[in-house]
Formats: sequence, C-alpha cells, structure tokens
Amino acid sequence: MQLMCQNGHTLCSTCKTRVHNRCPTCRQELGDIRCLALEKVAESLELPCKYGFLGCTEIFPYYSKLEHEAQCSFRPYNCPYAGSECPVVGDIPFLVAHLRDDHKVDTHVGCTFNHRYVKSNPREVENATWMLTVFNCFGHYFCLHFEAFLIGIAPVYMGFLRFMGDEIEAQNFSYSLEVGANGRKLMWEGTPRSIRDNHRKVRDSHDGLIIQRNIALFFSGGDRKELKLRVTGRIWKEQQNPDGGVCIPNICS
Repeated sequence: MQLMCQNGHTLCSTCKTRVHNRCPTCRQELGDIRCLALEKVAESLELPCKYGFLGCTEIFPYYSKLEHEAQCSFRPYNCPYAGSECPVVGDIPFLVAHLRDDHKVDTHVGCTFNHRYVKSNPREVENATWMLTVFNCFGHYFCLHFEAFLIGIAPVYMGFLRFMGDEIEAQNFSYSLEVGANGRKLMWEGTPRSIRDNHRKVRDSHDGLIIQRNIALFFSGGDRKELKLRVTGRIWKEQQNPDGGVCIPNICS
C-alpha cells in the first residue's frame, strides 16, 4: 500500500512504521491517505526475484514479489548447526563447507552409518545437542543429530535426520535409525525434515527416534553410570515404479 502525507509526499506502508509515523521529507504526521495513482503504477511493474543471483529466474508483479521471496526455493538457508544460534546463511555448498571448516562437523560419503555415543555422568545431561555428521548421499546432504532433553519430567535422548534442501525435495527420501543391545532394539523410520525447520522445531515435534534414559542405560550395559549407545541407520530414495505407480526404495550402499 502506498501512502502520502498532507503535503503529498509518498512512502509505502512498510516504511511508515520505520519512520515512526512521521513523513521523512516534511516531518508532518502521516495518516492513512492512500496514493492510488502510485499504487496503479506499482501494480504495472514486473520485477525479478531478489534471489536471481542464486538461480531464481522468476519475474513477478510488484505486490507479488515479496510474497514469493518469503517462500522462494532459492532463498538462502540458515546454518543448520545445532547447539548454537549461528548467524551464517548461504546456499547448500557454502553451508557444507562452513559446517566442515568452522564447526568441525565430520562429513562422509555414503548412505549408511554406525555411530557410538559415549557420555559420562549421563544423569547430569538434561539439555544437550550434538550435530554428529553430514552425509553426502544420492548427490544431496543430510545432517544427523542427537539430543538430550526432557519430555515433561522424563529425560530422553533423540536421534533424527535433516535434509539440506527444501521440504518438497526432502519427501523423496526416507531413513531409518536403530539402537539396541542384549537382544533388544528400538527402530525408527521416517522422512528427513528440511533444514528450513529449526532443529528445535524438529525436536519439539518428537519427529525422530526417542529413547528413554532408563532404556538407553539398559542398552549401555554395565553399572548404568555411563551412556554407551550404538546407533545405526541408512538413507534411501523413494523411486516411482513405472509399472504400478508405487514407490519402491532405492537403497544406496
């Protein structure tokens, strides 16, 4: 919406709050007088997406541009590192290098994993998060997380996978996590969440393998004074069956 002061100076409704309802030209108080002529001019404009330098080729009418940019699939991603609010943003190749070089996150090529988590004094860990590994699988990147937190008053551990890309593309993949010992095991299968979702949002939705602390310590064996968990898993791509139209798994070795 385009507004103007009593002297005819114009500015947009977004900027009105930034100038504290005062015209930046004449300092008169701004009302809600719309400049319809300028709005008509704005409606006729077609502008490219501001993320064109990242690959977006779309062109939009002026008033649709901001709405598109808020959801543009080429918009930069926030750093997915868990455990700190890292302010870095960028495309996927940049963030993979950033995670490796600045956060010292391990990177591996392959779609299967086998991790062992060892923590002394696990009863003292109420809120902790670890981004353990970034996997390069099927030409895409995935982040494996492991967290300790409370559900109500119950201490739990949780493992989950995030996809370094958009939500729609994440739906093409599935993953499994498994933990166990002494002839018992827990399993989880699901779809990785996009890194568009903050890791806390994923954690708080309980979208992953959740292990109660007493079960985790049972799996650890011994005197239950040390956490020793082995978590294995794999990632696969759901492919369309050309004959029956049914999704069949394509498992990367």
